[in-house]
Amino acid sequence: MNKCDQFRELIEAYALGALDPEERAALEAHLATGCHDCSRAIEEARWLVCQLAYIAPEATPSDRLKGRLMQTVRAEVQSHAQAKPQALPAKRYVPIWLWVAAAAMLLITLSSTWNMRRLEKETREAERLSYELIDGNQRLEKQLAEAKRESMILMDPKSVKIMMPASDKQGTQLEAKWHPQLGMVVMGDKIPMPAPHHVLQLWLIPKDPKGKPMPSMMTWPDADGKFVLLVSNPPDSMGNVKALAVTVEPEGGSPGPTTTPLWVGGVS
Repeated sequence: MNKCDQFRELIEAYALGALDPEERAALEAHLATGCHDCSRAIEEARWLVCQLAYIAPEATPSDRLKGRLMQTVRAEVQSHAQAKPQALPAKRYVPIWLWVAAAAMLLITLSSTWNMRRLEKETREAERLSYELIDGNQRLEKQLAEAKRESMILMDPKSVKIMMPASDKQGTQLEAKWHPQLGMVVMGDKIPMPAPHHVLQLWLIPKDPKGKPMPSMMTWPDADGKFVLLVSNPPDSMGNVKALAVTVEPEGGSPGPTTTPLWVGGVS
């Protein structure tokens, strides 16, 4: 066995000042022989001790080194406890290695706390993105279902076409298709955008003279003026409906028309 091997476990404790007198004397005697490897190891260990106050190392001390540190701390505490009281207590000396060890443990604790908070923040962000993805998928599924329903209404021969000319003769007319089971679609092109905080609302005008217009769905045209309104739950029968009308209403809709209809179409 190499002579240096028996001193390898003592080098870190030597740099921390944690060796007992016999071990310290043996190591220093070995260093006095001019051992280049052990001298370099001592220098590296001392440099590491100096850096402990500025870094939080990932590795933990070996069990043997922990045992030596704790043994030294206990011995020092016992020696102070057994010392005779003085008239004026002398100022107690705290070894530098003890301050370094305490600073290292504090840095490790702070590093662990920071990592934990960073992990919690990343977890919350991942949850938020997951909820957004789920919500986006649900909206997409709803849009696809509505587009499929609209297509079926438009293509089914059972659907009844209702033309809705504009009150302004120069305006673009709307067209509605009413299916007895699937619902109704109202659509048009080049429809002007209503004023800010207003919507276009559909009304079902009853044949009964005493009846009031029934409020239905509301929406806006898109940026290109394309207007598509799906009504999934119109009355089961068109027999009681005299006409369809569209008015401009405050955002959120109205229980009754507040403006003159811009489009009206009779239901045959």
